[in-house]
Amino acid sequence: MSTPVEIYDTTLRDGSQGEGINFSALDKLRIAERLDAFGMHYIEGGWPGSNPKDMEFFQQAAGRRWKHAQIAAFSMTRRKGTAVEQDDLMRQVLAARAPVATIVGKTWLLHVTEVLRARPDENLAMIADTVRYLKDQGLRVIYDAEHAFDGYKDEPDYSLASWKAAAGAGAECVVLCDTNGGCLPRDIARIVEAAKSAIPVPVGIHTHNDCGLGVANGIAAIEAGATHIQGTINGYGERTGNCNLISVLPLLQFKLGRRGVPEKSLPKLKELSQFVDEIANLRHDPRQPWVGQTAFAHKGGMHVHAIDRVARSYEHINPEAVGNHRRVLVSDMSGRTNILLKAAELGFQLEPNAPETRAITAEVKKRENLGYEYEAAEASLALVIRGILEHNPELLFTVDAYHVSMRRDSSASVCEATVKVRVNGEVAHTVAEGDGPVNALDGALRRGLSKFFPPLKRVSLTDYKVRILDSKTGTAARTRVLIQSSDGKREWGTVGVSENIIEASLQALVDSVEYALLKKVP
Repeated sequence: MSTPVEIYDTTLRDGSQGEGINFSALDKLRIAERLDAFGMHYIEGGWPGSNPKDMEFFQQAAGRRWKHAQIAAFSMTRRKGTAVEQDDLMRQVLAARAPVATIVGKTWLLHVTEVLRARPDENLAMIADTVRYLKDQGLRVIYDAEHAFDGYKDEPDYSLASWKAAAGAGAECVVLCDTNGGCLPRDIARIVEAAKSAIPVPVGIHTHNDCGLGVANGIAAIEAGATHIQGTINGYGERTGNCNLISVLPLLQFKLGRRGVPEKSLPKLKELSQFVDEIANLRHDPRQPWVGQTAFAHKGGMHVHAIDRVARSYEHINPEAVGNHRRVLVSDMSGRTNILLKAAELGFQLEPNAPETRAITAEVKKRENLGYEYEAAEASLALVIRGILEHNPELLFTVDAYHVSMRRDSSASVCEATVKVRVNGEVAHTVAEGDGPVNALDGALRRGLSKFFPPLKRVSLTDYKVRILDSKTGTAARTRVLIQSSDGKREWGTVGVSENIIEASLQALVDSVEYALLKKVP
């Protein structure tokens, strides 16, 4: 392999500036520990002094042993008109006790004169003084050149002078930042090449995703000679986010032949992505490249037929290499191969030319035409397959009748459901209240069946979605209900369709319970 690439994670600082993201000090420590185990070279913990949480993180981090990563404290150059030894920013960086200081400074002359309102030569002195001082205090120093690309386009000589000031004062790496996220890959490559030929230290890259090019620009910089890349997990960051390291890491390894993190870490990439989303309390993006649920999902019959013969015919990489897996979807676009592969995934072995296989394919297409959708309702699909293979097997239970009503008690509305279920000729008639009609119906159904099947007490409804399928018919529109259920260890999805939302919900609930019983809830 060629020159390794240093991976610098700024999820805990730049990533936390994204809208809706708020990490506690404990959250930051948990994420840092996972990033360290994954093999990141640098973990930027925050800006010491900017808030109590960041300083608490650095205090905790200083007392821990890190296996792979070095913790970096972020700050800016000394203030205009202030001696570096007397600047509070420097005192805060030293108080963080991190081995690395990452210092951001002005590269764009527009910012120097109009925002900072400093003389150009004074800004150069601020950069050099800060880097030299922290270097003399025993810290490793990385210099982030803010607005490097916009500045170079306007005044290339001054931008180069600012980068040389940092390198000459002892910065180990000069990181060019596309702070506004407005550059194209060709701009990035051209200016990185100019920086490499002008300064004697390694060049790094820090990109933002405002044009949707954060990862592309990061890779363009690496191809142009940068050997250090900064980004965040899942692309968190201000505005539209930062360069997404979850995409960068496999691109380096599998597409460029460059080493970032240890190769043995990459099969845990999806797990890392999901872990950080969980800590951030964000829904994992199902369409995220490499690690999303749909990244290796195949729906079209022609595609599925091809991957059944040669997986790489429609997959750019083995999904397991990044901790993901192949998924075959079943819909009205499905061919017979979709059904065969999906059935095998669900535990059924079908023969390609068997009448049952043709019957299952036809039934799925008919149901999809009515509004059923099985991509997120694999449990309902399993029941359809079972029903045809076993030629209408005996039901474990039947719902003889149900009733849902709403009443008002004092100032609160109360939903009540009554369900009459039959198991082996024995009848249970139960009532339950709920936050809404579906919640009440779910409670009544499971309460009645739990008398016969006690493990159902461990099953709970975890998600409920409604989709109006033909809105032009107004309140008589057909409705699709998708339900997600769990027994604490497994999750499964079911679907129901009807003009009556309560009836559609009951279909999905009945499927959920039947599937749980067939799978023998622990």
